[in-house]
Amino acid sequence: MHSTIQDALRGQVTGRVLVPGQDGFEEEAAGFNLAVRHRPAVIVAARDAGDVAAAVRLAAAHGLPVAVQSTGHGAVQAADGAVLISTRAMREVVVNPSARTATIAAGCTWGEVIAAAAPYGLAPLCGSATGVGVAGFTLGGGIGPIARTFGFAADHVRELTVVTGDGVVRTADAVREPDLFWALRGGKAGFGVVTSITLDLLPLTGLYGGGLFYAAEDAGRVMHAYRGWAGTLPETTTTSVALLRLPPLPELPPQLSGRFVVHLRVAHVGEGQEAEALLAPMRAVAEPVLDAVGPLPYAAIDSIHQDPTGPMPVVERGALLRELTAETVEALLAVAGPAAQVPLAVVELRQLGGALARQPQEPNAVGGREAAFTLLAIGAPVPELMDTAVPAAVRAVIEALAPWSTGGALINFQGGALAPEQISRAWPEETLRRLAKLREVYDPANLFRFGHVVPRQS
Repeated sequence: MHSTIQDALRGQVTGRVLVPGQDGFEEEAAGFNLAVRHRPAVIVAARDAGDVAAAVRLAAAHGLPVAVQSTGHGAVQAADGAVLISTRAMREVVVNPSARTATIAAGCTWGEVIAAAAPYGLAPLCGSATGVGVAGFTLGGGIGPIARTFGFAADHVRELTVVTGDGVVRTADAVREPDLFWALRGGKAGFGVVTSITLDLLPLTGLYGGGLFYAAEDAGRVMHAYRGWAGTLPETTTTSVALLRLPPLPELPPQLSGRFVVHLRVAHVGEGQEAEALLAPMRAVAEPVLDAVGPLPYAAIDSIHQDPTGPMPVVERGALLRELTAETVEALLAVAGPAAQVPLAVVELRQLGGALARQPQEPNAVGGREAAFTLLAIGAPVPELMDTAVPAAVRAVIEALAPWSTGGALINFQGGALAPEQISRAWPEETLRRLAKLREVYDPANLFRFGHVVPRQS
């Protein structure tokens, strides 16, 4: 069947068509998350929307599901037996400086958009790691280091080009296909394959930010201080705090290598003097083992969270918290603090509120706006523990903080929580019902059923 599909696509697409065993197949199927290995029936390395449309039509004709991947950071489910559409060859970024927008092809990373926008004194509302793909991040809402100031990335989308389940290339904006436009901005997967996104750029060249790292013995003091301090901050300041178990790597500073540390991340859009005054209480709580906060060019935004850049196996899970109390902090420290012997690499709390709590001028499907914090637990990248101890440790963190949860989660932080009832928690009930109805409209054959897809109505 593989060769039959490949033959059917010859002459219909300009990109490569790869089947198992062919040179380049494994490389094209691979993504950032090494815990997920795709075994598709065929890969279409698309070069444009026409290639994507041809692949979707062929999948429908053969009764095969469709999966899509650019960088593979968001891979949560193996696309076995599918037509896997790889968009990583679609890399064009067109900046319109007068309109302050960028039109971005589906294979682009945030780093490429930052580089294209910087000569005009503009910047995109990216995530904490600029190697992440723009499309998947934005379709799931997208929360980054300055999110409290500007909201979700999806709030800044002007237009999307998408291939729906009928193989038709559509343009969705506030006027054309408004229901689809609403759903794609925050509804994640299941409505089609996005081939380009036009979004707003910010008149921003830099910010004041970075991280403070505290020793393990100061973890309790720092975490309790953060709980009170975060609530005093203006929305020009976005913060997060992480419990890190760092491996002994030569590229890490000696103060951090092989140690447990508390990492306070700060990003302030405004004057450095104001930021210093806001940060002073946390600098006074305990002596940081490393203070890396100061003025940053926007291109250095990765240095705030310092996320890993190389492929690795990832198991993660998130939850939304309605509040952060003293009891919440104690529960978190008990299950993930320095005394806990657990295979966890990162357990973080990101402060929400500010612009994240408000709908944009053109409302969208993003969920979680009511929460105060988002919790994310990421397992240590130990391959031999990926099926046992690591998932158990991740679940234990979520369960320990369940008493303070809203019951929901940001869809981009749901990891392997793929049961319909787990995915459904990412949206309010009314939003979920509308998304489910629109899935019937734009993907009636249920072609797009991998990953974080809105459950179909029974």
